[in-house]
Parts: sequence; structure tokens; C-alpha cells
Amino acid sequence: MEKTISQTLTTSDALHRFTSSGNRKAGSMISRIVELTDLDIPGLQYYLTLKRPVLHREQGIFIIEGDKVIERFLESNLTAISFLLTPEWLERCRERVDRRPEPVEIYVGSRKLFEQIIGFKYHQGVMGVARVPVQPSLDQVVSNVKGPVFLAAIENLESAENVGVVVRNCAACGVHAIIVGETTADPYLRRAVRNSMGTVFSMTVIYSTNLIETIIECKERYGIDVYAAHPRPGSFPLYDADLTKSCCIVLGNEGKGVTETLAQACTASLRIPMAPDVDSFNVACAGAIFFYEGLRQRFASGKDRHS
Repeated sequence: MEKTISQTLTTSDALHRFTSSGNRKAGSMISRIVELTDLDIPGLQYYLTLKRPVLHREQGIFIIEGDKVIERFLESNLTAISFLLTPEWLERCRERVDRRPEPVEIYVGSRKLFEQIIGFKYHQGVMGVARVPVQPSLDQVVSNVKGPVFLAAIENLESAENVGVVVRNCAACGVHAIIVGETTADPYLRRAVRNSMGTVFSMTVIYSTNLIETIIECKERYGIDVYAAHPRPGSFPLYDADLTKSCCIVLGNEGKGVTETLAQACTASLRIPMAPDVDSFNVACAGAIFFYEGLRQRFASGKDRHS
């Protein structure tokens, strides 16, 4: 049974254990370990600006927060810049951090100092900063998929939390890539990453500067059936669609759904059959139903994402 790390472990204790000859490997890529006593340290600027997500995106970085998200990140091949840890968390993940192939800075401080740095109460005791990965083009995604491609697209989705849940649903249902429209919240915003539970680290994201043009390209260049997930007049029941073929499911805005202009550019519109007097699901719930139906059909036909 794994021993529980003492909650009274001091920063000095953790640093001593980590840097001692028996615990730190030769060739470690840890560039430096800093015991925090104040906030006047240049490397903390990313953590001091958590409420400025647009700035972070312009800098090409994203924030990792939460124990499960950090654990998933440490298993990924994305590039870390630094970690902000309590002594307990340094103990918990020191071996995996030490194995990172890229130079990483580590800042270690108390939970009280954590709250001073990030500006709000935070109980996890672990954060990180990493670089947003370079994403492939639509052509590269389609070319690399063996068998029918399974895509998702999101239009005008404003809530980073909803975007994160949609990403998580895509990952769970074997979607190969998610196309993010020009007016949609970025999947690498802090709250989106957190709500994706780190599944964004393994999800291919395609950024579109004109989603309507990208949808038309899917249809005309790659022969992909594009379905607007919207119960508009003339829509078909979801279960009538053949999602075993190359397809893309388009989700729209939380309140208004897929715009009429984009819906008209799609192959067809699909609706989810539901009880009387109810006309819609939350966008993340609706996405889960659509994506799972695609997965179910592909499993039934033997055309799952690994085929």
C-alpha cells in the first residue's frame, strides 16, 4: 500500500530529498528549483496573470491545474515550461518531472503563498505552465486516418468550460480531431483544459479562421458528410444518419445553436429524439449523445477509430 505523504512536509525537506544524490538523477532536465519566499521572481509571471487568458494565448502557453490534469500532462509528450508545487506535490511527482526531456523550472512554496501568487483560494497544491502544441492541418489529419474519419466542429461556443467538456466527450468517443471555429473559446484556455480533464493533451485541435469555408472544404475536397447538430425545420433524427462513413458533427452556440448560414453549408441537420415539451439538451450533453452514437455505429460495424 502506498504511503501517504505527510502534510507537514516543509519546503526545505522536499528540496533536500529531491536534490540529494540518491534522488536526483544525472542528466536531469530540471533547470532549476526555487524555494519561494516572495513573489518577485521573473519565472512566476505566468502564474501571476491567470486572469489574463488572452495574454497567455498570445504567448503560446497554457495553464495546467488540478491533480488529475497534472497527472495526465506528465504522461503526455507536450512541452512543460515550469511547475508551481507545494512540498507534498514535489514529493509526489518528482521522479516523473525528473524524467521530462525538456528543461523545466520548479517553484516550491506553501499553500498560503500559492493563494498570494494566483489570487484566489486553491486547494490542489499544483499548477504548471506548458507550450500550446503546434497543430496539424485538416489535410494532415485526413491523410493520417486509416478508414473513415470522425471529426467534430464547434461554432460560437463561448464558455471555456463547455469547450473543455466537449473535448473530453470527443476523446471518449474516438473523435479524431476537433475543428475550432474563429468565434469559439480556445480549448487551451485554463478552464477549458481543466474541464477536459487533460484529454485535450491527446486531442488533435484544428483552428479554423473561417469555419464555413472549412466545412465546405470537408465536403467538397474530402467527401466528408457534415451534420449540424440542430433541431431546425427539415432536420432528421440522429439515428437515421450513417455515422460509419467519414463525417463531422457540428455543435453550435449554447443558446442559439448552429447558425443558419453554417447549417445550410452542411450536408444535413440532425436532431436528437426526446420527450415532448423539451426541445434541446445542453450543448455538452448533446455533443456526448451525437459522438457516442458515432462510436456505437462504428463499433457495431467494425469501423472504430483504430481500424
